[in-house]
Amino acid sequence: MNLVRVETPPQETGGATLAVLQLVGVRKTFGSFTAVEDINLDIYNGEFLTVVGPSGSGKTTLLRMLAGMERPTAGNITLRGTLINDVPSNKRPTCLVFQSLALFPHKTVGENIEFPLKVKKVPRAERKQRALELIRLMRLPESYYRKNVMICSGGEQQRVALARALAYDPDILFFDEPLSALDYKLKKAMEKELKDLHRATGKTFVYITHSLEEAMVMSDRIAVMRAGRFVQVGTPDEIYSRPANRFVAEFIGDVNVFGVKKNANGGWVSDEDGSRIEITLPPALAGASEAAVVVRPEFLRFIDERSQANNAIEGTVYNEYALGSRIQYEVRSGNRTLVVELSRANAWTGGLDQQVIVGWDARDAIVVEG
Repeated sequence: MNLVRVETPPQETGGATLAVLQLVGVRKTFGSFTAVEDINLDIYNGEFLTVVGPSGSGKTTLLRMLAGMERPTAGNITLRGTLINDVPSNKRPTCLVFQSLALFPHKTVGENIEFPLKVKKVPRAERKQRALELIRLMRLPESYYRKNVMICSGGEQQRVALARALAYDPDILFFDEPLSALDYKLKKAMEKELKDLHRATGKTFVYITHSLEEAMVMSDRIAVMRAGRFVQVGTPDEIYSRPANRFVAEFIGDVNVFGVKKNANGGWVSDEDGSRIEITLPPALAGASEAAVVVRPEFLRFIDERSQANNAIEGTVYNEYALGSRIQYEVRSGNRTLVVELSRANAWTGGLDQQVIVGWDARDAIVVEG
């Protein structure tokens, strides 16, 4: 059974959900290998949906089916109510931006952008006018119209590829990890530009990435994939604050996870690392006998006495990492390693190898399936 938390769609009009793409029981196999299994999802008109997952999770195969480059082995994909399983990619009102960008190296920026319009036999003057509009939309100088695309920077080439995709005037734009080859600073800038572009155009964006950080910045909704299935679908805040299970919680980033079991006295203990500790949890777990508890680094703090928090663990500050406005500390307690994250204004003033007490409150714990 495919357990997926499907959240409220982002757009509704007059009580009717505006689904542009629908996937029902979609499955894809290659011989005996199942790459995608039992995918059910509505993609809503004008939303920014990101499919995220580790390598081999099936996200690229799913995208190729949505774009018409692969046919589902089973299940149906419909576009505005019309079945498109057998419709080839060039017959769909969609466009795919590849990771490699696939620009024509011998052509100018303008010629690259105009290519889909030329295929459609749009008159030359109209093609140029549209290309210049898109160049301006991409925040490039109009003089780039005659510039060879191969002497553009990586970020500029990214903008040209986006402009060419928009020249098709597609209903839906698909993105296959287009920012993965960029350096960190340029990637962060392009994340914001893509989000701005989404708002400016009102198009439906479906984005594939292995980086949940990318997904959190840009998306209206995120679908987390694992082993060919969706394990959770929701808004960035829902994915972050209420992960469906331990996999989703750990995939988001640095977290502290404790496997806990109920003891004979009805309390909760964690001894999976060989260091037994008692943990106070929210009362909602009254009927369970074991669980996984997630505490994000920003909810941990250094305390002077155990009584200052519901939960406390003694350990040693092993290392610290400057993260701009935040500082992250690695605290080791026996075989257990904790991650504590503080604002620079509230930074730990002690040195490394100092004995500390790390505490957190029960209300800040996220309880998930183990």
